[in-house]
Amino acid sequence: MHIQTDGHTTFNPAYSHQAVDLQDSQQQERQCSSDRMGLLLLLTSSLLSSYFHPGIVVDAQRSFAIRNIVLSLEPSTNVTRDTNVTVRCKAIVSSSGSEVLSREYTIYKDSQKVYTKNSSTSEDLLYPLPGARVSNTGKYRCKINIEGKERTSEATKLTVTGLSKPVLHLNKYVVNEEEEVTASCTAPGETGSIFFYFYEDSKEILEDRVNSNQLEAKFRFSSIGHHTINCAYAVLIIPDSFKSEQSNMITVSVKELSITPVLEIFSQSRVYEGDQLNISCTIRNSVNSSVHITHNLYLSHGTKLLSSGETKVNHSMVALAKDPVDFECRLEMGHVDKVTTKMVSVTELFSAPTLTMSPAEVFQKEYMTLTCKSENYASERITREELSYTLKPPDIPLTSMKPGVFSGKALQFDFNYTCVAQAKGIMKHSDTLTVYPKVSVSIPKISVVGKAVLGQPFRILCQSDTGSFPINYTLIRDYEQLSTTTVKLPPQEALFTVTISRPDEISKYMCRAKNNHREALLSKRLNATVIVPLTDPTLTVLPHIPEISEGDHLYLICGTKGSPPVTFKWYRDGNKQPLFTTTTDKNNTHYQVSHLSKEHSGTYYCEAVNHANIVVRSEKVTIEVRMALWKKAVIGGVCLVVVSMLVVACVLYFKSKRVRVVRAAVSVWSERPPEAANDEESSVVSSEPDVEYTEVVHPQPVDTVRGDADHHDYQGSVEYAELNSDRPEISHHLPEAHDPQDLPVPVD
Repeated sequence: MHIQTDGHTTFNPAYSHQAVDLQDSQQQERQCSSDRMGLLLLLTSSLLSSYFHPGIVVDAQRSFAIRNIVLSLEPSTNVTRDTNVTVRCKAIVSSSGSEVLSREYTIYKDSQKVYTKNSSTSEDLLYPLPGARVSNTGKYRCKINIEGKERTSEATKLTVTGLSKPVLHLNKYVVNEEEEVTASCTAPGETGSIFFYFYEDSKEILEDRVNSNQLEAKFRFSSIGHHTINCAYAVLIIPDSFKSEQSNMITVSVKELSITPVLEIFSQSRVYEGDQLNISCTIRNSVNSSVHITHNLYLSHGTKLLSSGETKVNHSMVALAKDPVDFECRLEMGHVDKVTTKMVSVTELFSAPTLTMSPAEVFQKEYMTLTCKSENYASERITREELSYTLKPPDIPLTSMKPGVFSGKALQFDFNYTCVAQAKGIMKHSDTLTVYPKVSVSIPKISVVGKAVLGQPFRILCQSDTGSFPINYTLIRDYEQLSTTTVKLPPQEALFTVTISRPDEISKYMCRAKNNHREALLSKRLNATVIVPLTDPTLTVLPHIPEISEGDHLYLICGTKGSPPVTFKWYRDGNKQPLFTTTTDKNNTHYQVSHLSKEHSGTYYCEAVNHANIVVRSEKVTIEVRMALWKKAVIGGVCLVVVSMLVVACVLYFKSKRVRVVRAAVSVWSERPPEAANDEESSVVSSEPDVEYTEVVHPQPVDTVRGDADHHDYQGSVEYAELNSDRPEISHHLPEAHDPQDLPVPVD
């Protein structure tokens, strides 16, 4: 329903809802009428069917399909404020019957159900949004349900722009201090969740959220004068919000109350420390009796609250010349504060004392003097003799020599002292003086940092176990000062770099330490091991190289000059890794190779290194392992046996060749002269074993030794040599032979 106001057509949301309800009622009536008609027709059809076809039941179920459902926004998805928007839901349903199926429509806005309707027609569902507002912005969807089957449309977003201008109303425009003002801010025609903002002189003073288009708030103003009030609002559309323009501006005048606090201080024209001060805090000009306001008075000095009350406060105190601090009288009336202050100038009776020490630095158990003194005092009120001084704590072992002067021995630890000056009941303390008794340096110790290597630079450290910094350390050699360094902080060290050329030079170094006026303390002589670098490496071989043979034990002795311990390594050419490594406290050691063989032949050398980290290498030695003597003897014996066997074989071979008969023109057994035959016949053959003979023909004269009896006219003679036995005795009685063929055959 629209209402005409002052020639302008406006849309009333209340009438819109009534129109929707009326339309729903009419549709429901039509649906009920249609349902009644359908029921009547169904009953009639059933009766007729049962009459004409008894026993047959009519099947009222029909098949259908929800083909599609579409949601649209009219006139557009983007509209301005006050536009009449219609949400149209169109469903396309296919059915086997001619009658329209009953259906249920549901409209959703941003997943929230906003409208539901049942319908028995195929017409589109229309959901009106008359006079759309920004709160109607959102995503809309439509769902249809037919006999349990559901289908939902795609979401369509509606955007509504434009907000109405907020309106501000105040119940008062002129108020007094502490008086309350009621303000009302309205967002005409807006709906939904709304944030309201109130501003005072362009500064936000209130924010609140409501589910209506109006908010009422109450204010009190903190100061007098003119104040400007306005408001604004924002409609919350999750996740966004849309803010309106500013409302109308209203000026409020705040008048000051005539009531004020009064602060009075009663004292002499010039106030000194110790004088009495009387202070009063009261109220001037009461508030009208028609306005009931509670009063509270507070009297304070700096941050110290002295007293409080409702209408009057009094306080008495002794004046002190501290830093100037105001006295304050504060009046509180509800949320209104009124303050008045005054400052009292107090003249010092005497200045705060100062505490000093002499000498400026003191060592433990040495005498020191503490002096306490106030430099200034009010001579018109007191004399210097009236000032008294004391030390705190009172049990310290210091004696008062005269007023403000204390003497004694320094303690062995740090101590705090405070001086107190007093006169006419006024007591003042000095700043705390902390005495740090210094510790005399102890006898220094001298040592080598790391290793002292002959001929190489090394560092000497001088340090004392106790002693206050700074400490001066001096390096001395044969009582001659070489260098001085100052250690000021604990991490620092006194280090000196030196080089020596002989080991005994190291004991000539000492150091001296000093940190006070006393005589410097001298350390002992430096006592440290000096590492002599290795030199002259040698490699000795046992046994001697020409005598080395298989099966021997070989000793490779490596020696050098320098400081032990020494690490020795033996190498063989062709091997990168050492054959053997050992560390010893001697300058020489050996590497043993047992049971030498030909494979141990080669070139050997050794390396040595000590803590000086200088590696030295010996000369290379070539070793050749010879054959063992027993092998030589065996080979010699075998050779002799072989030679002997060869000789014997040769002899036997030649012997077999020597036994043969050399046939000559005249045989040994030829016919002899007759006269000799008889002689020969008388001879008897010897019974000695067979003897091999060799016939030799000598073409030489007749042997005269044998005599005439043995002389024959032979052209040659025969010698018989016995080979395998002593010469046999040959009988002169030889067998008679008549035929040359009867002679014995020579043995080959």
